[in-house]
Amino acid sequence: MSNSVTVSSLFGGNNMKSIAGPILIIMILAMMVMPLPPFLLDVLFTFNIALAIIVLLVSLYTKNPLDFAAFPTVLLITTLLRLSLNVASTRVVLLEGHTGPDAAGKVIEAFGHFLVGGNYAVGLVVFIILVVINFVVITKGAGRIAEVSARFTLDAMPGKQMAIDADLNAGLIGEEEARTRRATISQEADFYGSMDGASKFVRGDAIAGIMVMLITIIGGLIVGVVQHDLDLSDAARNYTLLTIGDGLVGQIPALVISTAAGLVVSRVTTDEDLGQQVIGQLFNRPQVLVLTAIILGTMGLVPGMPNFVFLLLASILGMSAYYLAKRIAVNEAAPITTEPITIPESQDASWQDVTPVDTLGLEVGYRLIPLVDKVQQGDLLKRINGIRRKFAQDIGFLPPVVHIRDNLELRPNAYRITLKGSVIGQGESYNGMYLAINPGRVTAVLPGAETTDPAFGLPAVWVEASLREQAQNNGYTVVDASTVVTTHINHLLHLHAAELLGRRELQQLLDHLSSQSPKLIDDLVPKLLPLSAVQKVLHNLLEESVHIRDMRTIIDVLTEYAVRTQDTAELTEIIRSALGRAIVEPFFPAGAELQVMSLHHELETILTQAVNSGATAGMGIEPGLADTLLNEAGKAVQRQEQLGLPAVLLVPGTIRMLLSRFLRRAIPQLSVLSHAEIPDSRKLKITSVIGGNK
Repeated sequence: MSNSVTVSSLFGGNNMKSIAGPILIIMILAMMVMPLPPFLLDVLFTFNIALAIIVLLVSLYTKNPLDFAAFPTVLLITTLLRLSLNVASTRVVLLEGHTGPDAAGKVIEAFGHFLVGGNYAVGLVVFIILVVINFVVITKGAGRIAEVSARFTLDAMPGKQMAIDADLNAGLIGEEEARTRRATISQEADFYGSMDGASKFVRGDAIAGIMVMLITIIGGLIVGVVQHDLDLSDAARNYTLLTIGDGLVGQIPALVISTAAGLVVSRVTTDEDLGQQVIGQLFNRPQVLVLTAIILGTMGLVPGMPNFVFLLLASILGMSAYYLAKRIAVNEAAPITTEPITIPESQDASWQDVTPVDTLGLEVGYRLIPLVDKVQQGDLLKRINGIRRKFAQDIGFLPPVVHIRDNLELRPNAYRITLKGSVIGQGESYNGMYLAINPGRVTAVLPGAETTDPAFGLPAVWVEASLREQAQNNGYTVVDASTVVTTHINHLLHLHAAELLGRRELQQLLDHLSSQSPKLIDDLVPKLLPLSAVQKVLHNLLEESVHIRDMRTIIDVLTEYAVRTQDTAELTEIIRSALGRAIVEPFFPAGAELQVMSLHHELETILTQAVNSGATAGMGIEPGLADTLLNEAGKAVQRQEQLGLPAVLLVPGTIRMLLSRFLRRAIPQLSVLSHAEIPDSRKLKITSVIGGNK
């Protein structure tokens, strides 16, 4: 019973597919050493032809080269199959060729007699022509395309990877989709690289076909004359026809497979298969068909030309152009409706005229209106919704809705982002063009309008759509007009997260938590703390780029310590200690050593005394000491960044908030952490000491 279960588990279901490949390879290799009867040769030659036709049809109906990612392996297997059949059939031809034209089976006989009329001279010429077409034209061209495609695909990988990271950071795609797109890019490089190598097998197969044919003819003449006492003419007729038939029955499938390889690597990826592409792009312009019909008709009127054929084809093309033009005219015709113009009655001023200021707003010039118009396939609204969703997942609360309106006072391609009515960011975006951002390692300069990335200030250039692939191949990060705007919005949302958390957003957040743990919220607000105090604490956290996703821990800490103090600054520091692991993680991944800066103990003592005397945000620090502290901190941050490390300053908890508020305005990239925020399990290393020379 156990044996039957084992066998069924090995050979049942999907396991049969997994062992089919090894069995096929073993059978192909066995054909090279085992003699095959003529009937089995007929079956295998027919299977080879059928397999070639299947591969060709699959190539025609494939919309994306990666849909047929197994093609390089299929190419190798079919080549190996043809070579094995050549060896097996050559053995039969040499052993039994003296018996007649059907010695190697009916398929070889048919190709030797029917296709070339039994004339081995004609067959030899046809065979050589097929080999030349396959070797010189199709295989060489397909191999060159695969080689160039592999090179450009590899060169474009960094730019494509950065574009995926940009879309992921902007919230346009999720982690799963980003992972899928990265895998697709890797598969493209592997596919074209494999196709470049697999094309060498086909070229080798063509050369081997010629050599096998010559060896078989010479060997057949020797065997026929010496061993079987045939006349030279009879031996030449029998063995040459059999050899040519054998060569043709192998070269025709090889030509079909090579054609399929050329189709796969030479097509441009679209949502249409090859037939739809060709018909849709070659015969979609009536002007072209009309001009062709006129030329053919003119040639058909020339004396001595096949008038009927030329005039017939010209008539067919002319009628096709007529019906195509008629169909295009019908599709483009649109009913024009006019609506009566209504003149609004004048009304007195009212409170309806007082409109509240939008928390978040986006104003666009008139040329950017198509980006936000769904009728014109604008996807900016969808992308902004994706940004809000990603912001909520990263920061911990849902930001306000971005209200979009056109502004004729702006330049046509300009936009600006407002927060509570004030402009916090602005830039220009060109619909239909692409922004090629220079990450610092581009290999060539592109023609276009030079500018800077509005979100991060990197050098960039606006390029036409036709230069998109070239820009990616040259190392640029290429994004479209909508992505430029959404990336800018996403950057500003994170930068102003604290200002976005208003009373309304906080109440919505607490209501959301209350639906899951109602008692937890009721015990805190308003029994222990007012809503304004909770908002101030969260504002302090967000102001220093600390996310509030872990609201359960924040609520627990506030509930525990609110009975002791109502000071929001003190409560903020206590919460930061509780969130220490989450605060440290963005700077130093789990397991990494914490390489941070610190203060000299004398400077710590002076600053502690300043805090005890009531200094806040730098007020109360002696001016000379403040200048020295800023200068040395700036130099230490610069050294830290040169080492490729995050700019993190570790100080005692009593002076952390003072230093953070004082240094943040002058050195925004500096993060100040306290000793209490560092988990006990993490290792520390001091890279530099600020104030050590004072």
